[in-house]
Amino acid sequence: MPIRALLFCFALACGYSSAASAAPTIVADRDLAQPGRLIMLRHATAPGLGDPPGFAIGDCTTQRNLSEEGRAQAARLGQRLRAAGIQQARILSSQWCRALDTARLLDLGTVEANPALNSFFEGRNDRDAVLKALRTLLATLPQDGTPVIMVTHQVVINAFTDAYPPSGGGSVFRLNGSATPQWLGILAAD
Repeated sequence: MPIRALLFCFALACGYSSAASAAPTIVADRDLAQPGRLIMLRHATAPGLGDPPGFAIGDCTTQRNLSEEGRAQAARLGQRLRAAGIQQARILSSQWCRALDTARLLDLGTVEANPALNSFFEGRNDRDAVLKALRTLLATLPQDGTPVIMVTHQVVINAFTDAYPPSGGGSVFRLNGSATPQWLGILAAD
């Protein structure tokens, strides 16, 4: 493997932006509960890559699921968000079981499954259609209300930022009434 490819992989693993040489801003927990915040999370730890053959939405036995560590990670993240001042949030999730389980384990409100957050990794869904639906949804979210938490997948978050989200981490945005909320930085995983 060429040295440039190795350096790129190292930068992604460390959470560095692929477009810059510096690490992205880490949003302080105290800023997460501000009105109009959107926290776009990657699901918690689910060992493996992609999904096995025979994958079916709605059938968790056909999917890559959270490990015990992933379940504990999601619960800890919920505690961390409550400590940051988020007692209740609007929670939207991909229809994948690992995302839904992460969202439920946050224990911050009712979870709404939304196909606009589904993965398009390995061509599971049409990338353009998913992102169009997500941008339409983002434009409708209130800018001054309860924080919104979206639990999704790495490829979806990367469509909005250059920062590679680790499992249980993500990006924080300021909603602005448009399809492209303002990216504030990353939410580091614990």
